[in-house]
This record gives sequence, structure tokens and C-alpha cells, in this order.
Amino acid sequence: MVNYNIKDIYQGGYSSLKPHYGDIFTGYRINPATFGLTTDPRTANVLQDVSSKLSTGAKHIEVAGVSPAVFEAIPNQQLKELNRLSKLTGVDISMHGPIAEPSGLSEHGFSETNREAAEKQMFSAVQRGHIINPDGNIPITFHSSAVGIPGKVMPEGKEMEEGMVINTNTGSIHKVPLKKRFFPGEEEKRDIKIEVAKINEEQWIENLEQLRYHADMGKESLDNSMFTKVLSDAEKKAGKESSKEEEQMRYLYNRGTSFMNSSYNSMKQLFDTAWQSSNEEEKEKLKKFKEEIEIKAQKIRDNPKAEGSMILMREIIERGVETLKDVHPKIYEDLNEFSKQKTVETFSNIAFKSYKEFKDKSPIISIENPPAGVIFSTGEELKEIVEGARKKFVEKAVKEGISETQAKQAANKLLGVTWDVGHINMLRKYGAEKEDIIKETEKVAPFVKHVHLSDNFGFEHTELPMGMGNVPVKEIFEKLGKQGFDARKIIEAAQWWEHFKAPPFRETLEAFGSPIYGMEMAPYWNQNSAFQQNYFGGYGLMLPQTHYETFGAGFSRLPSELGGQKPGAEGSRMSGKPME
Repeated sequence: MVNYNIKDIYQGGYSSLKPHYGDIFTGYRINPATFGLTTDPRTANVLQDVSSKLSTGAKHIEVAGVSPAVFEAIPNQQLKELNRLSKLTGVDISMHGPIAEPSGLSEHGFSETNREAAEKQMFSAVQRGHIINPDGNIPITFHSSAVGIPGKVMPEGKEMEEGMVINTNTGSIHKVPLKKRFFPGEEEKRDIKIEVAKINEEQWIENLEQLRYHADMGKESLDNSMFTKVLSDAEKKAGKESSKEEEQMRYLYNRGTSFMNSSYNSMKQLFDTAWQSSNEEEKEKLKKFKEEIEIKAQKIRDNPKAEGSMILMREIIERGVETLKDVHPKIYEDLNEFSKQKTVETFSNIAFKSYKEFKDKSPIISIENPPAGVIFSTGEELKEIVEGARKKFVEKAVKEGISETQAKQAANKLLGVTWDVGHINMLRKYGAEKEDIIKETEKVAPFVKHVHLSDNFGFEHTELPMGMGNVPVKEIFEKLGKQGFDARKIIEAAQWWEHFKAPPFRETLEAFGSPIYGMEMAPYWNQNSAFQQNYFGGYGLMLPQTHYETFGAGFSRLPSELGGQKPGAEGSRMSGKPME
């Protein structure tokens, strides 16, 4: 009996003043004024969709033009009306641009034409986004990649077993195994840079050996048949029939010319490859070789079938092999690095064109991490892309006569990151832990200008309200710091809309324990279910709704003896005015 005590008699009742109440609460509080909703990406009637979402109380709306076809169907007149609606309601509007591949890659490989087409499409979206907010810097989000090529997804300490390389001459993409090598002097680790270097070296040596072999075959055939072929031609010209031996020599000669022509053409192709892919020192050797053979090459071009041309070809090939063996062109490159350079080029071009056209009112180019597993989906990669794009932006601006200081300020303002917390959580699918996801956030934090909110369990690209999956949202926002707290946070909850047919705004307010009133203090939205009645349940039993329906909003229809209004009187017992 000494230890007997009574407590928590009603286990379901918690204090409405308890600040961490609620299963959905993430433990991190955010001002509701920074939350926003996205329009339905399937509709081009964005004006109607934005209008319908304003009733939720969201302070930001994002026009989801992710589908290029749907985005093209949005009339500019609707974008102008969105500008007017934004001014009328005080709601900020951002845009998610069409999903295009900024690097120029496709499932068929790389094409500069594709890259330029993507750049034009994305810049068109920037120009159209400016219509929505011509007086400010509307954030426009673009994915860093859209082709789904596998990227760096292994957590720190784990090694990838294969990588991707690209042939810079053909644009074709290839998978290569990343091997551990144990021979003395070799690296005992898997490294794409080591594999690329070996592929380039081995491929170049093989090309030169093949060239030398075919040239030797042609030389041998010509040496053994040249004299007899010349005599045979002379006799044939004089009307004599060729002997069987002479016909055999003629065949051998033709075979030799075929080998020599093939070798000469291969020589020209290897020279072009070396010219395009070599460093400056190696290019000087190629220039010297080009000057040496220029006259001989002209003679071959003027009369390619002459016997003398065969001799000149042989001389050029022999000299060329000696030159090319000292050249080490980079035919293959790490696909990740190659596409990163092209992506940086595209984003820097878009941002600088926008700056030239709109100056200080230029839209902000915000680069989003795609679902983890593809290239440029990690914080480290996004950081490198933004830094590279800012650097190129400054280089372009300085060439146009803009001061370096001004250019850097503009680049830092107009190029940043949209951090999608649901996308980065999909690293779990590849063995990453909570700590790995937080580290990626920490790397990209200084560049974040915009946030996309969606929760999942790390395996599928599902989008639920925050607090319903296992995204470590509290730790993520702690790492983002002020950037994350102040940034626009757009709620992307497609599966919630699809399956539960309701806006995810209330659930998001609960998840982030946002203050219910404007004083930014208790009570909070995560506490509303702990009130004596649900916050959305009206006055509950204290003032049942049916009383208002029966007796009027001010109880004016009550009998006068119970406080109702007398006929012709202006007040009632409930009104605070004297009754007549």
C-alpha cells in the first residue's frame, strides 16, 4: 500500500498544453506562412486550380508545369491572370519548369543538338515564368537530370561495382565493371577514373596496332605485285593477254591497295580523334606532323588511285603511327563528369540569358535533386553543379563587361537548389541510413533556396504529407538552418490527393507543429486533436451547432423570457444592449 498511487486514470487524455503532442508531429516547428501547395500537373487550367487552393490558407502556390506537353498548353493569358491574382490575394507563386534533360543525354547517348534543344525549352519556361511575376524574382525549379541514368548512390565506405562511360566521339554510353586489381603497382580499389584511363590507353594502342597491321598487309601485297602489275598493264595496253600469274599479281595488287586505302582512312580518323581529344602539348606534335605531310596528302587527294599515291599513303601512315603513339587522347570519359560539364553549361547559359533580359528582376533558377538513384541526385553533386554554373555565369558576365563583384552577386542570387526531402530519402533503397541522408543535406544547405516536402519510406517515389513516412525531416531542417526555415516549402503529396481525396495542408501544419494563431506561440496545430473538442469540430457540446440553426446566430429567436429579442426591440439578453 505504501507504493500505491493513482495517475493517468484516463490514458487517452493528454494536456492540451503539452507542446509535443501528436503522432504526426516531426519535432520541428515551422511558420505556416512558408508553406505552399502545388497545382495539379495534369491540368493546363492553372488559374482555376490556383484559385481553388487559395481556400486552404496556403501562402505560396507552385505552378506544376512538369509535363512539357501540359506546360505548352497553358495560355500566357492565364499566366498574366495569375500575376493579378497574386497581387489581389498576397499569395506568392513559383513554378516547376518542364522536366527536360539539361545535359543533352538520352537513352541513345549524347547529342549537342539535344542539349541545345533542352536549353531552349527551359529558357522558354523562364521567360514564361517571368510573366507571373515580372516585378520580382520568381523561383523556377528544374530537375538536375531527367534521363534516369544510374548515378552515385552508394553510402560512404561502400564501393560501386560498375560505372558508366561515354565515347566522346560517338556519344554512345557503356557500362564498365569496376575491378579490384592485385598485381604489384596496381590500385586495390574500384575507381571509375582508373577504369577510364585504362580503357583509353588500351583502346588507343589497339587502334594503332590494327592500323599498323593493315598497313603492313597492304605494303606486303603491293611490294610483291607492283612490278608484275606494271608489266601486265603495259602488255595489256599493247594488246597481249595476261597470263594466269599476271592476273594473280593483279589481284594481289588490288588487295594491297584496298588494305592501304583502308589504313589511310583509319589514319585520318585517328588523327581527327587525337586532335579533338588531346591536350595542348600533344596538339603541337599533331600540328607539326600535319605540316610535314600536307603536300603528300594533297597529291593523294588529287589522284587517289595512282601507284604513286599508294607509296605516299604508306609513308604518311608510317610517320603517323610514330606520331600518334606519343599521343594519349581521352576518347572515353566518366559519364558522370561529362554530363556534369554539359549540365553546368546549360544552367549557366539559362541563368545568364535570363539576367541579360530581365536584369535584377530575373527569375531564380533553382536546381532540384531527382529521385535518388540517378545522376545528380545527391547533395554533393547538386553542390558541384551550382558552384560550376555560378563560376561559368561569372566568366560569361565578365566577358560582357560586367564587374566580377556584380557578376558574383547575381550568380549567387539567381542560381540555387530546390531540395526535395522525399527524393533524397530514397537513398535508403541503396543501403543508406538516416545519417547518410542528413550528411547529403548538410553538403547542399548553403545553396538551398526552395524546398519540396513529401514523405515516403525510401523505396518508391511516393508522396505523402510529412510525418507519415521515415524522412528524417527534423534533422534535415536543422541542417538546412536559416535557409530551410525561411525558404518556400512546397507540399508535394500526390498519393495523398490520389487515395485520400483531401488537401494535405492541415496534416502538414500538424507535422510541423505550426502555431494556430499569428503570434507564433502556443497553441500549435499538432495539439488540436488534444483539445476538449477537435479544433475543426466547432464549439462542441458547449454551444452545439443545432442551437444556432434553431434559435439563430445571436439566439434572437429564443422566447423573450429566455433572453430572446422582443418584437421591435433592438437588443437581447445576449447582445449586451439594454432590452426595451
